Amino acid sequence: MSYNHEERHMIEALRSGIPSRAIGRHFSEARGELLDQIVHRLDQVASEGKSDGMIITGKYGEGKTHLVNTVYTLAHARNMVVSTVSLSKETPFDKLHFVYPKLVAETYLPGKAQPGFITELDNKLTEHAPLTTELLLYTARKLETDKLYYLLKCFVKTEDLEERFQFQTDLEGDFISNVLIKQIYRRIYEEKVVFNQNFAKTRHSFDYYTFLSHLFRRLGYSGWVILFDESELIGRLGKKARLKAYQNMARFLFPPKSLEGVFTLFAFSASYSEDVIEAKGEYQNLEEVFPDDEQAKAVLDAIIEAEQLAPLTREEIEAILSKIIAFHAKAYNWDPAVDQSLLLQKVDKSGYLLRSKIRSIIEYLDQLYLYGSETESTVAALDEGSYWEVPSYEELFSEEG
Repeated sequence: MSYNHEERHMIEALRSGIPSRAIGRHFSEARGELLDQIVHRLDQVASEGKSDGMIITGKYGEGKTHLVNTVYTLAHARNMVVSTVSLSKETPFDKLHFVYPKLVAETYLPGKAQPGFITELDNKLTEHAPLTTELLLYTARKLETDKLYYLLKCFVKTEDLEERFQFQTDLEGDFISNVLIKQIYRRIYEEKVVFNQNFAKTRHSFDYYTFLSHLFRRLGYSGWVILFDESELIGRLGKKARLKAYQNMARFLFPPKSLEGVFTLFAFSASYSEDVIEAKGEYQNLEEVFPDDEQAKAVLDAIIEAEQLAPLTREEIEAILSKIIAFHAKAYNWDPAVDQSLLLQKVDKSGYLLRSKIRSIIEYLDQLYLYGSETESTVAALDEGSYWEVPSYEELFSEEG
């Protein structure tokens, strides 16, 4: 028996509830108004080069990650580089130098199935290339530190493969020391390095975000889209760490001119305003710790006022249902004789979560395919939950962490 592997992969992903970019590519019609707004912002960033950012919120299981995957597809269609990262204990947003390597590891150039951009630099960054000259001028004048200027000069001049590899891994977030740069530069150019200020990854890592935004535009891409999923996990940081995370969010939501052609999307749980901003007194916390930081306060305002994913309309559910039936048929090479009106009634009984509704559809089709009839559905009994339940606060962070 033969199968259509792409369609089967999508059905398996839908059945398991695991987000898939393939699903985002094929199921992009729902929530048209919100997507129209995002598309407008993407087009503005791509055409004007001015950075922008926004926040979306939604209930657990209502399709936030699916929307993020749809934006991924829309961005690549516009010749934009896309980076995705889910915030977590290992990717705390109060420390951008920890976020950066995770982000780079999930950076996809348009038309590429595998992440990464370093290999594209090997042939284009040569000593006398116009791109190299432009980047040297940029890194010498436009960044907070001049570390990347000296690093770039070493990279295009050295014939040592190990040194070239060190430059590449530095751009990927394995930051090499200032001392090592000085040693390499002195050996190559017989000159002493005098930094305008010593690079410290805890203070100056945003130079790397800024540099990549410029680099991607110079490489001919229309811009850079950064997608932060599960942003509600900021709420599980300690108080000072949360406030620092809001300050970092402001850099992307209200970006400086130095950030070129970047569109950033943060996806939050709909309960963040109540469970964190209100319950933990975030406005008061900011007033106590960073009383003059108006941008961090504006971030809290933006989270509260963010566009929330509305429940799918009947028409949108019907469109999704039709596609799932079609993909299930292709996935298993069969012709399902399905009464869509009857199936819609079953979907209505499967809970309010979009994820549960989709699983109910898949389970019904599976039973028809395997047995020629349905048995009692178990999907409606699934725990609908919330992100606050699993894992617990104690399993991730303490309040003072």
